[in-house]
Amino acid sequence: MLYNSRITGQVIGLLRTNRGMSQEALSGLAGIARSHLAMIENGSKSANVETLWRIAQALDMPLSSLIRMVEEKIAGTGKKQ
Repeated sequence: MLYNSRITGQVIGLLRTNRGMSQEALSGLAGIARSHLAMIENGSKSANVETLWRIAQALDMPLSSLIRMVEEKIAGTGKKQ
């Protein structure tokens, strides 16, 4: 399984919107710039572990849960339907 920054961003964006949060709110809670979060969500920038940790904490979830969701989505995109 290869890392996919686009899928990572999709998962973060989905979690954020499911919680009714704006990019402004999540980026503020995570301590990162809103533009940085936007680039992560659209897949144009890869987040490092510290940034993913901050985002997970701001979403009130463990980093391991965020990583697991990304892994499941990546694994699901490789399956034939």
